[in-house]
Amino acid sequence: MQIKLPLFRKRVLELLASSDETKVMHISDTPESSYRFIEGLIEKVRLDYVIHTGDLADNIKLERKPHLRRRYKGALRKLARMFGGFNARIYIVPGNEDDLEMLREFFGENLVEPGSVVDIEGTRFALGHTWKDVVDLDADFKLYGHNFKLIERGLNGVLGVNFVLLPSRRTYRVKYPPGTDFERGYKMWRGM
Repeated sequence: MQIKLPLFRKRVLELLASSDETKVMHISDTPESSYRFIEGLIEKVRLDYVIHTGDLADNIKLERKPHLRRRYKGALRKLARMFGGFNARIYIVPGNEDDLEMLREFFGENLVEPGSVVDIEGTRFALGHTWKDVVDLDADFKLYGHNFKLIERGLNGVLGVNFVLLPSRRTYRVKYPPGTDFERGYKMWRGM
């Protein structure tokens, strides 16, 4: 898949793709409209790990619109197929807009509880859907989403796609495509 990228984003992705380090990508609160973009990132960068911190089909808002379960299931199917096409290790944290039973169906062994800490090549990642899930955990990086809050050593997957290189622990953020926040249901950036 060929994606057109702004110059800065293109340079960051070229840097990441050329790196011999282990590559971890963190995403959160992804509307279906962002799936092709995410797939392009995974292809271009050749990731080793993908961490999704919840609300896998954020445009559906399943918590508030349970009648959209069928559409939600279709979105999960698309995402599972996409992730399955790559060699990356996947971690999925359930969010408030997710259905745990359906997540188990599509992502079974890749599911982790909010507040879990995983070790990836000697680096500790605290995983949660909200900042409250990770703020008090002992970890090198605290990955979460859900809103626009920033915390110490935190990487918020709503603000952009985060990349961590290991063992250097260098981090990079790439913006989601224009319109992603609108698709999430945000009319404007709250709290900014």
